[in-house]
Formats: sequence, structure tokens, C-alpha cells
Amino acid sequence: MTKTAPPPIVRRGLLLVLSSPSGAGKTTLARRLLADDAAITPSISFTTRKMRPGEVDGRDYHFIDKVAFIAARDRGDLLEWAEVFGNFYGTPATPVMAAIGEGRDVLFDIDWQGARQLSERALADLVRIFILPPSAEALYQRLTSRNQDPPEVVAKRMAAASGEISHWGEYDYVLVNSDLDACYRQLTAILTAERLRRARQPGLEVFVKALLAGL
Repeated sequence: MTKTAPPPIVRRGLLLVLSSPSGAGKTTLARRLLADDAAITPSISFTTRKMRPGEVDGRDYHFIDKVAFIAARDRGDLLEWAEVFGNFYGTPATPVMAAIGEGRDVLFDIDWQGARQLSERALADLVRIFILPPSAEALYQRLTSRNQDPPEVVAKRMAAASGEISHWGEYDYVLVNSDLDACYRQLTAILTAERLRRARQPGLEVFVKALLAGL
């Protein structure tokens, strides 16, 4: 007797947040994950800071002025926003919520302020990971070796690191990036497990009912 196979399991997407003090490696990890995993897409934030060498408007950020940013914030168009080193950053809500509703995951490279705001808006969909450097010395070396910021900016980032790290307890997972490959393996293991959570598979009940009906 031929029986109908159960339908594919529908999954709701998740919001994967990576946070760290500047220089701890979150951006490198994020870019590697996006290159390796077609099921996750980046959240493209608005920012008022100047474009850095190699960045592309609409790919890395949407670069806008402060007037346009404040207007979007005041309309309620942002899921989260923050001011960092005198520049504004914020996440447009519409494309993010549409993506997770369609079963696609969205990656956020944001600070603790943004993660806290996302927790208030979409906690059930959120997975928060904080990346720590192995030492203060290693963090300083990473900031100076990339040659993107003048010494006074590096000094500001080092001074801000303590305050940023103090929020590690607000995250679901904390990884120490002493070895990039090992840290990346830990990151992908977390993502795999979180995707398989029963609560994130609303189609599982339909699948099981069809499975039982076919027995």
C-alpha cells in the first residue's frame, strides 16, 4: 500500500547576534559564516559613519546622514539603534522580520546596546553570542595591526572595551577567540543546535501528524 510522505518541516528563522569589543574578531567570524552558509543572510544596518576602504554601500551598510537616520528612528522603522563613537547604527525592521517569517536566518554584527533592544522586541527569535579576546594585549595588537584607525581611535576603542565586556552576562553564549578556527567551529555548532530547537520548527507538528497518519 502506497502512503503519502509527510510534508517538509517548516522552520522559522532566527536572529543570530554576534557582539564583542572592537578587534575581538566578530566581523571576521561573521564574514566567514556568511561565505560558508547560504541559509543565513546579513542584516544590513543604517550607519552615519564614513565609509571605510573596501566597503560598499548597500552591502556592508546603508550609509546615510544623521537627519535621515533620526527620521527613520522616530518613525519606528528600526528594530534597534545605538550611538557608537559619535556615529549612529540601526537595523531596519521590515526586511529582518520578513526574512525570519520565511525561514531564513539573519546575522547581526552589533554591540550590547543593540542586542538588548532586540531582546525587548524579538527575544523568542534571538540567539546572542559574545566574543571575547584571549587577553588585553592580544586585543591591542589586533587593533593596531589592521591599520584602519589612527592611534587616538585605537586608544578610545581600548578604553571602551572594558565597558563592552562587562555586558557578557546578557548573552546566551560566550566564546573566547584565542584561535579563529576553533572559535568558528564553536559558532557553527551553536547555530546548528539552535536551528533544531523544537520551538523554531512550527511545521514539526504537521509533520508528526502526517507521519502518524501513515503508520
